[in-house]
Formats: sequence, structure tokens, C-alpha cells
Amino acid sequence: MSDTALGLDTIAERLDAAALDAHTLPGGTTGLTGTEDAYAVQRALVARRVARGERITGFKLGFTSTAKMRQMGVSDLIHGRITDAMEIADGGRYDASGLIHPRVEPEVAFLLGAVLRPGGDPAAAVAAVAPALEVIDSRYDGFVFSLPEVVADNTSAAGYAVGPWSTPVDLANLGVLLELDGRLAQCGSTAAILGHPLRALAAAARLAGELPAGTVVLAGAATAAVPLAPGTHVRATVAGLGTVSFTTEKAAADEDVTA
Repeated sequence: MSDTALGLDTIAERLDAAALDAHTLPGGTTGLTGTEDAYAVQRALVARRVARGERITGFKLGFTSTAKMRQMGVSDLIHGRITDAMEIADGGRYDASGLIHPRVEPEVAFLLGAVLRPGGDPAAAVAAVAPALEVIDSRYDGFVFSLPEVVADNTSAAGYAVGPWSTPVDLANLGVLLELDGRLAQCGSTAAILGHPLRALAAAARLAGELPAGTVVLAGAATAAVPLAPGTHVRATVAGLGTVSFTTEKAAADEDVTA
């Protein structure tokens, strides 16, 4: 039985309402102190989305940078789920007006062609890889939260875009660029993802228990996330994999008005 200040279902309900209505919750007030309860909240939160007709499409990882893990005082990754309602078309337009304070980060995505079980060979299960962009949007004030709170919030998942799929390549140390409106915003390497993105994929299988064929796995950020403003063209480039991009819709006040 949880001893949190709020019931787990109530926390999930409040996080869901915050995402739907684009309002924030004060961090540090849920009473969550451990990840077991936090993942129970996350499951209830995702179940609400599924009940509204969304379909789970994949698995995402967070804290894949050892520096970030040290910063948060943890020794393992966190994980969440992505759904079809979060998909952003590569090269398309994205309406982020319903988000609170979105940020974007470049990633590597895997498409599984076979079931990946804990301890299995991640490379053997991969059908394709692609450059990816993830939009994160914490439901807590100022992106300030405890570790259990970000887990409960489905690791701040909000949206994702995947570029062209290609046959697997050596992902050990590929250059990564994040551009906003043609200007370099971040640069990094796939080595920032646990030293090698395949390690993140192996961790995903361990955390999930099993990942079925057809699952998309976002391996974690290769650079820091940057704020995402309306009317911004975002592009990520991963050397050897190509590019992925989208453009956020302009704010209503910025749209041209004609007589």
C-alpha cells in the first residue's frame, strides 16, 4: 500500500489533466518517494491515453547520459511509453500550442524486427535505425521535479519524429547536430547515449521485460534539450543516418491576418 500524500490514481488523474489542459503542477507535492509507486502512476497515466483511443507505439529512455544520472543521484535509466498520438511527421508541421514549456532534443531511434528479451543481443533484433527528434514537456512548474515525479509523468514524453529508416550502421561515435531555423543549437555524439546507443537498447529490454517486434525505441538524447518556440524549423542530423525535421506552427497572434 502506498503511503504517498495523494493516491496513485489521483496523481495520474492530475498529471493527465495537466497535459490535456496545458497547466502545470507544483513539483515536490505528490508525496512520491520511490520509483515503484512512480511507475505504477505512469502505467495508470498511459492507460488513460489508451482508453481514449491512443495506441502504444514504442518505448523511450531517459537519463542515458552518465553525467545526468550523477546529477540526479541515480544509478539506472528511467523509461516511458510513446503513442501514435505523439507521432510527428518527418518534414511536417507540428502544433505545439497545447504544450506547456516544450523542449526538443536529438536522438537515435531503433525499429525492432524481432522480439528483444532481457539479455538478448540487441544488434540482432534491430531491423532499422533512424535519426529522431523528441519533444519533452514536463507537467511540473519550471521543469522542476523529483526523480519519482518525472517517472510518474511518463518521463516528460510529448512528441517524437523519426527520419528515414536505414539498415543498421556502427553507431559508436557518430556526430549529432541540432539546428533551429538553420542555426546550430547543439552538437554532440551518439557516444553520449550510454557510450553506445545499443547499450541503451539492451537496457530498454531489461527494463521492459520484453520488447516485441515492431517496437520503436528512442534511445535517449545525444545532446541537451533546448526550448521549442512556435514557428520554429527544427532539424537533427546524425552522421551516417541522415536528417529528421519538423516545423512548429506559429502562435495565433503571429499569423498573418488578411481582410
